[in-house]
Amino acid sequence: MNDKYKTIEAQTTGIYKEKGSKFLSFACPVYSENEIKLIIAQIKKEYFDARHHCYAYRLGINGEIFRANDDGEPSGTAGRQIYGQMLSFDVTNILIVVVRYFGGIKLGTSGLINAYKTAAADALKNSKITELTEQQIISLRFSYTAMNDVMKLVKDEKAEILEHITELDCCMKIKVDKSKAAMILEKLSKIESVTVPN
Repeated sequence: MNDKYKTIEAQTTGIYKEKGSKFLSFACPVYSENEIKLIIAQIKKEYFDARHHCYAYRLGINGEIFRANDDGEPSGTAGRQIYGQMLSFDVTNILIVVVRYFGGIKLGTSGLINAYKTAAADALKNSKITELTEQQIISLRFSYTAMNDVMKLVKDEKAEILEHITELDCCMKIKVDKSKAAMILEKLSKIESVTVPN
C-alpha cells in the first residue's frame, strides 16, 4: 500500500508578466476544503482590486479530491492550467491561486493558457517539495498495569504520542504511518486492558 505523497513545505509565491498584465501566484499546503475556502477568501480580500482570482486545488494521498476554477476567464484557460502544473510536479494537498491584474491588452486564449501555466509553475519552482507519509491517529485507553507494554510498543513502532492523560486509567493518542495502523491495532488488542474506542 502506497502511503507516501509529495506536497510543498510552506506557502510560496510566483509571478508572470505579459503585455502589462500581471499574474501573481500563491501556492499553499492545505489539508481540507474548509481551509481552502478560508485561504481563497483571504487572497480575494487582500487583492480585491484584481480582475480575476483563478485557482485549482488537489487533496488526498492520490489527489482524489480536486477542483479547477477559471473565475470568469475563458473556459479551460486558467484553472485547468494551474491544476496541470500540480500534476506535472506530482504534488497533492495543495492550493494554487493566480491573481490577474489586467494590463489593457488582451492576451488571447493561447496567451492566457501560457500565463496561468507559467505563473503556477513559478510558485511551484519557488517551493520546497517534500515527501510525507500518510498518518492515522489512534486513541487508546488502558490501565496502569499495561503502561510498560504500551510504551514499549509505541517506542518499537516509532509512533508519535500526541496526548497522554493519566487519571484513573490512562488515555493516549498516538500518530502512526497509515500502512502500519492495522498491525499496531492488532498488537494493542493483545495487551490486557487496552481498549481502542471508535
